[in-house]
Amino acid sequence: MAEPMAHRLAGRYEVRSLIGRGGMAEVHLGFDTRLSRVVAIKMLRRDLAQDSIFQARFRREAQSAASLNHPNIVAVYDTGEEIIEDATGRSIAVPYIVMEYVEGHTVKDLISDGTAVPINEAIEIVSGVLSALQYSHANHLVHRDIKPGNIMLTSDGKVKVMDFGIARALTDSQATMTQTNAVVGTAQARGETVDARSDLYSTGVVLFELLTGRPPFKGDSAVAVAYQHVEQIPPTPSSILSDIPDSLDRVVLKALAKNREDRYPSAAAMLADLQRVARGLDVGA
Repeated sequence: MAEPMAHRLAGRYEVRSLIGRGGMAEVHLGFDTRLSRVVAIKMLRRDLAQDSIFQARFRREAQSAASLNHPNIVAVYDTGEEIIEDATGRSIAVPYIVMEYVEGHTVKDLISDGTAVPINEAIEIVSGVLSALQYSHANHLVHRDIKPGNIMLTSDGKVKVMDFGIARALTDSQATMTQTNAVVGTAQARGETVDARSDLYSTGVVLFELLTGRPPFKGDSAVAVAYQHVEQIPPTPSSILSDIPDSLDRVVLKALAKNREDRYPSAAAMLADLQRVARGLDVGA
């Protein structure tokens, strides 16, 4: 059995309680003893850390993410590696990321009971996501994993997108589809190159779920859901909740277009249409 994680990383980061666990990493509450501030420390799963190609990509993407400085993006403060021993006594370098600790809850938590959020709130949340994407895309970084679990809502109402860059590294290596209702964009399912418009597709899925309380496609397996993302036209949000205006239907369906050329050309364009909806104006979609 592997040795337990060290109590302190790089001589300065105290590793405290486990606050989150996902398919690829564990997140701990941490404390930066040098700057006397609470942080979040994300450490990759040890089985992923044994992949040298993944390690190199993770390192490169973590550095890219650390360069992003935007109010709607969870800040990355530092990156490093913790050397541990596996069951055979072999040393393994486990990469970690030290991030801004955000008090609040995720969009996944917000919609976990299947209840739609008010239209204005949905627009506000997705506008924050699009602002983050507009900035990251301008800096040549595609998120690749926009989903409710990666969008934080702080206790004072701010929107913070998490996991920039990590998703790209995973997509390139050992990512697997594990959730029944996982958001699988048409680009990934078709084997196309993932680009900024893939992020806009995923953002459209999030907007759909906020407006209706359910994802656009459901299935018994991740593969079944992926097939629907590729082959089936999504329902309009207003067919599920009748108070959703036609202009918002059009924004969602443009974001969810099967052909990437039919989607919004940029996060800024989608954001502009959403802001027009909020003001009761016609949209370009």
